[in-house]
Amino acid sequence: MSYSKVEKPGYFGEFGGSFVPPQLQEALNYLEKQYNLYKDDPVFNKEFRYYLKEYIGRDNPLTYAEKLTEKLGGAKIYLKREDLNHTGSHKINNVMGQILLAKRMGVKRIIAETGAGQHGVATATGCAMFGMDCVVYMGAEDVRRQALNVFRMELLGAKVVSVSNGQGRLKDAVDAALTDYMESYEHTFYLLGSAVGPHPYPTMVKHFQSVISEESKAQILEKEGRLPDAVIACAGGGSNAIGAFAHYIDKPSVRLIGVEPDKAPTLTEGVPAEIHGFKTLALIDEDGNPKKTYSIAAGLDYPGIGPEHSSLKVSGRAEYYSVTNEEVLEAFQVLCKEEGVIPALESAHAVAYTLKLAPTLDKEQLLIVNVSGRGDKDVQEVFELLKQKKS
Repeated sequence: MSYSKVEKPGYFGEFGGSFVPPQLQEALNYLEKQYNLYKDDPVFNKEFRYYLKEYIGRDNPLTYAEKLTEKLGGAKIYLKREDLNHTGSHKINNVMGQILLAKRMGVKRIIAETGAGQHGVATATGCAMFGMDCVVYMGAEDVRRQALNVFRMELLGAKVVSVSNGQGRLKDAVDAALTDYMESYEHTFYLLGSAVGPHPYPTMVKHFQSVISEESKAQILEKEGRLPDAVIACAGGGSNAIGAFAHYIDKPSVRLIGVEPDKAPTLTEGVPAEIHGFKTLALIDEDGNPKKTYSIAAGLDYPGIGPEHSSLKVSGRAEYYSVTNEEVLEAFQVLCKEEGVIPALESAHAVAYTLKLAPTLDKEQLLIVNVSGRGDKDVQEVFELLKQKKS
């Protein structure tokens, strides 16, 4: 059986598409044409692979979590170490691909949205390297929560625009970035960070992030001689998860497990809706507007999800579960103490579900957990949250 097949350009089953004003659709059509021109171009891919290795530091390890495996007493756990990438997360994979595309399109102004700040940092890094102007939109609440990443972006030469509309979170940053793009698309490249938005963005982001599962598949075959029983990743907008799943989607023996916050349970409670120019499962209120969401992980604080994840959910190919903030904080601490790895709060969602799943499985079974980013940016926030719990 084939899952998530694109039946027509931009669609994964009933989800995806492009619902934008005509003038913006022209810009997206041109972007799609350029992407299709270069994605299989040997010269483009040689340059992309060069920067993956020499600048980002790939291949990154698939690390056997020996102590965590022993503690839980069940399945053998491997960690895919996206936290070891330059700039500290998986986001730089997609940024490098898109910024090389923007360079070929002759664009000098780059805009982006960011929640946890990792995509913003990665975009600012790429713009600094290639001499491009960079504007990053970020919700005001996330600016507060991720002050360190804001400073990093500014050090790299980016202009960070704090968005106070709505809840001042990721959804509102996306709104602001789309508004900018609609007004400036003739000379601006919107470097979208997650597998969301109008076509071709979900397809393009998956393509550049699929390096995660390309590597992990080769690495687990080398280490264990077989495919994993499950791949586990956090799911907010869905970029790290779709990258971690990509090369296993056509392998039905491998369970694909996405983990989301229980206060933003898009895939466990969402309904089909149009949001930010595409159709997906989303959390919608009685007035037909996106619901307010909350997560201690700013990068997961989004009322929608990438359309391919919606298709994977509806088809039954992938499973999606939610975890509580308390479970995430516990998982954050457990991975620190057991493996000496400080995960991003986003990644700690995947770890939290692993703590529940692994003990229920046989010791011969294999789990790959995608550690999508490092937790330097979250340490102060975790410190404050744990202090509140004690008081």
